[in-house]
Amino acid sequence: MNVAQVRTGGWTGRVGRTGIDKRPVSSPVVFGPTGVGGDAVCDTRHHGAWYQAAYAFDLDELEHWSQRLDTRLVPGNAGENLTLHGFDSSSAVLGQRLRIGGAVLRVTGPRTPCSVFAGFWDEPRLVRSFTERGRTGAYFAVEEAGEVAAGDVVQVLSTPEHGVRVHEVFAVNMHGRADLAEHVRGGLGSLPEAWRDQTTRSLRRYGIAVT
Repeated sequence: MNVAQVRTGGWTGRVGRTGIDKRPVSSPVVFGPTGVGGDAVCDTRHHGAWYQAAYAFDLDELEHWSQRLDTRLVPGNAGENLTLHGFDSSSAVLGQRLRIGGAVLRVTGPRTPCSVFAGFWDEPRLVRSFTERGRTGAYFAVEEAGEVAAGDVVQVLSTPEHGVRVHEVFAVNMHGRADLAEHVRGGLGSLPEAWRDQTTRSLRRYGIAVT
């Protein structure tokens, strides 16, 4: 369970400050429809929408990047509120509902890497390499507010039948995966409007009819 320590500096982009640097906390934190208690969102143009109320990344992915970059990444270093172990957030299904602690979260879509993320890791090629990796973690909306604490179990409450996974949406939008386009069309209704519009444009480029 991680919340932001606001950072400033030239690498933080046009806003000049960022909440990407998340640090673990030991006490329970309230997850609500507008975000995570004690967290900070500085760039409200790109972050902090209702469908970005919380962000999860996997411990296994932090270990992958630690080895790849020959550094030591720890929980919170991907800017995530939830560092998950034993649950693959990139393979979560759009619209899937999870109970974690006292909160009910709904999977809304993938994270898109940005220059601030690259600056935080001091890795100029990170946007490209992270995109190529395609294991983005997942954003959540909060359906039922409640406290979440380190060690809480992830319980799957429901999973939409379309079966479209977070990493598949990212692959269609960012990797040119036309072979996944027809499948991903089935999950459009589980995407928030802004991301649905983006994905619809991708599908149409691949010749998939979307009404």
